[in-house]
Amino acid sequence: MSRLAKIAEHPLMKSFILFSIFRAFYGAGILVATYFIDRETSIPWWLFLLFSMIFSRLLFRLIKRKRGDFNE
Repeated sequence: MSRLAKIAEHPLMKSFILFSIFRAFYGAGILVATYFIDRETSIPWWLFLLFSMIFSRLLFRLIKRKRGDFNE
């Protein structure tokens, strides 16, 4: 097994890659949602982003538990 393959198989690296993919898609969605919330509602955009930050951590934790292969 090559050195790069060993690094890619490490649970920490798998978690990092999954988190990066998750944040890319989730971040794009939040950017669009924040734009519309700022334009169409009276909810402060910073309050929405604060909620989003907390929610994304909880959601990622749930995804990690469901996959279960990062704790091996």
